[in-house]
Amino acid sequence: MSDTPVRPGRPTVRKLPQLPSAVRGLAPAPALRLSRPSDTWFKPALSVVVASAVPHLTLLAIGRLDLIVYTMAGSLCALYGHSLPYARRARAVAGVVLGMAAGLAGSLVTASLTGSTAVLIAVGALLAAVQKVLCDATRIGPPGHVIFTFVSSAALFAPQHLGQIPGHLALTLGAGAFAWLVALAPALVRREGPERRAVARALEAAAVCAEDPGPRNRNAADPSPRHRDAADPGPRHRNAAAAAVHAAWQCLLASGRPTPVRRSLERLVVHAEAAFVAPGPGPGAGAADPERLRAWAARTRGRGPVPTPPPAPGTADELYGIDAERAVLRAREGRRAARRALLRRLGPGSPLLPVAVRTLIGCALAGYLCAALGVGRPYWAIVTAASLYQANITLSWNRTLQRTLGNLLGVLVFAAVLPVSRIGPLALVCCCLFFGFAAEALITRNYWLGSVAVTPMALLVLEFGGAHPAGELIGDRVLDTVLGAATGFLAATLVTNRRATGRVEQALDVTDRARAAAERTVADPAVAPTERDRARRALTASLVELREAGDTAAGEWWQRALPEQRLLAAERAGHRTLAATAPRRGPTVHAPSIGAE
Repeated sequence: MSDTPVRPGRPTVRKLPQLPSAVRGLAPAPALRLSRPSDTWFKPALSVVVASAVPHLTLLAIGRLDLIVYTMAGSLCALYGHSLPYARRARAVAGVVLGMAAGLAGSLVTASLTGSTAVLIAVGALLAAVQKVLCDATRIGPPGHVIFTFVSSAALFAPQHLGQIPGHLALTLGAGAFAWLVALAPALVRREGPERRAVARALEAAAVCAEDPGPRNRNAADPSPRHRDAADPGPRHRNAAAAAVHAAWQCLLASGRPTPVRRSLERLVVHAEAAFVAPGPGPGAGAADPERLRAWAARTRGRGPVPTPPPAPGTADELYGIDAERAVLRAREGRRAARRALLRRLGPGSPLLPVAVRTLIGCALAGYLCAALGVGRPYWAIVTAASLYQANITLSWNRTLQRTLGNLLGVLVFAAVLPVSRIGPLALVCCCLFFGFAAEALITRNYWLGSVAVTPMALLVLEFGGAHPAGELIGDRVLDTVLGAATGFLAATLVTNRRATGRVEQALDVTDRARAAAERTVADPAVAPTERDRARRALTASLVELREAGDTAAGEWWQRALPEQRLLAAERAGHRTLAATAPRRGPTVHAPSIGAE
């Protein structure tokens, strides 16, 4: 069910003449390999079960299980926002509910006005493309656009009358409001839970970086990414630590007013940052004790008190800078800047535009092909095609393999469980709830494993409107999966994304400016510590964006060659500048009532 984000892989294709290496990079084994489950897999799994169980059982009690498709649209909103602090989660999930209702309304109105399959497929493909762009631009996180497309595409092919639409939308909004309550309910028990997890991840990443930062000058004669990753894991560890520390600061900045627990968490991030910017022996590396960082991470992740570390150099200045930054973000100008950034991601020059075109063309072709072959539910092909499109074509290929294998195995599970679900309405409801939980529990291991549970759940939803021949459902699902995956990936290969390299070049320019600004603060002793800390955080954010842009472009096909040497040099220079800021963060501040760990 969830569209778990996968961090883009290492370069496979640089330019057209290197096609053979790309083909070797498309081996199925890495795409299908299982990974460790997410540390929060149970949160969306339990949330969607609770958010679905109440509406399902209510409709069962009044004998209207045929309306479950509308309440399910709202219940699935409980899958979103679990990595966000509760202050931001409240706004994000509310936006998801409204977006879900808007997409459903468009589908229901279209279905009530026309019965033309061609028009319905065109509207479904257009909605899928819009939902993909909006989810990527707002960075809502997993499960991304797939749930929106699943709901809106299915509603397009459901019989509908204009007079029924207000009542059906009311069911969706009511279930969505309950899902909103479910998503925020943990705040009553542990209101800093998301912040604690984000800080724990930063501490763990910093511990890895501090333990094995890698020689500074190793492979200087061969700075290629392939050689660097094989012999020197240091840059990879520093990139991971930078991303985790940046995510922790962003989580704390969005968490609302400071509390004693959040103050302790901010001090822990200062220590993680000190270990990341200057790993190994030397000035500024006093906090880089991997065992201590891991011990702090374990206690931070647990339910006990947050550890209160000794103040690192410049801690008071750092926290003052964080407060100032939080105030700027919450001010009117800060909100305007955030809106302008969102509009830039949606504008004509957005790197998301080629992915939107891929989604539109791929979903339309998949739907029309299935309709031409006489498949009764072309929306399954639309959803299959929409689910394939990831950050680049290499990841889209991986998702194609995962989706196809998961769906094919899932129809076998559906065939086995169908007799059990037909024992009675309660058995059908329980089966849907079970597979909803299983999907979220398994999907963080690998997308194909979660799809094994998603497929029978999607097929069982049709049973709420009446029994269908099992052979027909299974045959249609298999055909839609194969055609949707093949057509969707074909569209991804035909619609090139030449803007990926341009995004890298823009990120390089931003990183160069951020590094120059940070170097000026280091060279000028008169600069306020808060300005120095703000410049360091800006440089960290630019390095994270640069690595994301580089990884995305590296997995894209048929584009001009990446500026690999400049990319690697910018990363190295940025990390050296970050390390230079560590000993210049100001004098050690001994805060009272803060004990050493």
